[in-house]
Amino acid sequence: MARTNWLAAVAAVALTSSSALDAAETPARTAENLPALAPSEQAARLMQWIEMTDDNGTSPYIVIDKNSAALFLFDAEGKQVGQTPVLIGIAKGDDSSPGVGRKSLASLGPAEKTTPAGRFVARFGRAAGNRQVLWVDYATSVALHIIVTGNRRERRLDRLFTPEADDNRITFGCINVGATLYTRQLQPLFRRNGGVVYILPDTKPIEEVFPRLRMLPYLEAEQAF
Repeated sequence: MARTNWLAAVAAVALTSSSALDAAETPARTAENLPALAPSEQAARLMQWIEMTDDNGTSPYIVIDKNSAALFLFDAEGKQVGQTPVLIGIAKGDDSSPGVGRKSLASLGPAEKTTPAGRFVARFGRAAGNRQVLWVDYATSVALHIIVTGNRRERRLDRLFTPEADDNRITFGCINVGATLYTRQLQPLFRRNGGVVYILPDTKPIEEVFPRLRMLPYLEAEQAF
């Protein structure tokens, strides 16, 4: 599945060593040198609904479109402040398997490696190895963190730069992003009080995951008067 203007927000991508990180953050790979990433029709609908209803309250928020493997970052006022391709769970599916949060990574079956869809209240916390991650859903061990490149056979860095979104499905369910967006934009917004993460579905109808989206035409009509 082709990603619309996929080069949009490929900022510098995180690696596990400082030398590799320096190599990734070349001028040709910074967001400033690339065109803007256009949200899909479904993502645009969800963004519009969030803005019209103030569903995020007073919190910053993130919209993740799994089908296009794209992330859009907003401040508490609804201003878009960042965007980037992401890596997501290997398997399609919008629910986490029962008990998946209590299993080891090695024991997860292929169908269990999903990134669940829905609205999540996310906060920073510690994970294995005392790493700090943004916990999207702690109960099911779904976190958003800097891309992990320990297994070279997975080619996670390369996957971010391909013109297709399907090969961005490589994680066990977590969401991987580049270091620049994570440290310079996302962390400052979410560090103190967390925020809201909206993850669009890839198998269910969007109205099943976000039922109140059905009210959008009525909200638009009210705003027109």
